[in-house]
This record gives sequence, structure tokens and C-alpha cells, in this order.
Amino acid sequence: MILSDYKDFPRNGRIIGLDWGLRRCGVAISDENRGFVFVRPQITVKTQNELIQKVVGIISTDKVSGIVLGLPLHADGTDSDTTKMVREFANCLSEKTDLPIIFIEENLTSAAAQEEIGRKSIPKIKQELDSVSAKIILENAIALLKRI
Repeated sequence: MILSDYKDFPRNGRIIGLDWGLRRCGVAISDENRGFVFVRPQITVKTQNELIQKVVGIISTDKVSGIVLGLPLHADGTDSDTTKMVREFANCLSEKTDLPIIFIEENLTSAAAQEEIGRKSIPKIKQELDSVSAKIILENAIALLKRI
């Protein structure tokens, strides 16, 4: 189920953060107390169905209680073409799991992730960037949840 308000999101348990991409999806997971966020290897797939299957597998294995999905909005807050694809992915994912899904704006997370990764080779950056972005997305969501 896709939630429109953080007030309805579970207050405890592990949560997964996703930085959706057409070919790669960054993944991060919190601990049960949400004090720490751990980067997981990015998921590389050819189809959305394959991505959904892999995410559902991670959710099951890690006993996740909620999903945070980065939403790439334009600077003025309007949807982009990518935003529409992320919403479509969320709708398809919600058909495969009963877990609550919440969106969070992800503007500038890739830049922050690049800064966190530092100077590395381009292949290494490509390997880490999406999941470090997912970590930042999840940390931001946890901070919002703690304020509510």
C-alpha cells in the first residue's frame, strides 16, 4: 500500500530504502531501531518484474516493515518522466507486498553520495553510487519519521 503521509508509516522495525533506476536500483536497509543504515549491493536488472522479484526477496529475507522510495522531482516540485516511472514501479511493487511504501524527495542525493564516496575510479563509483544514494534517502526518511 502506498502511503501519502509519514504519520501512517510503521514506527519500528527495519526499513528498506530504494533509489530506483531504469537499469540499476540502489538499496539500503536500516537496523530494527533505525539507528544505523547499511548499504547493500545495487540491483542490476533488465526488467521491472525482475527488480520487483529481487526487492521482494530482500524484504522477506531481512524482515522489513516498510519501504522508502526516492522520488526524483523537478526543482519546482513537479513530476518528471522519471518520477512517473518511479510511481509506476511503486504501484507494481505494492501489488506484490502488503508493506507500506512511502516516497521521499531525492533531489541532490546523487551529488551527496558522490561526495561521500570520494575520489575513486569511475567503475567503482558506478558500482557504489546508487546504493549510497539509497542510504542517504533512507537516512533522510528516518530523520523525518523521528520528527513526527
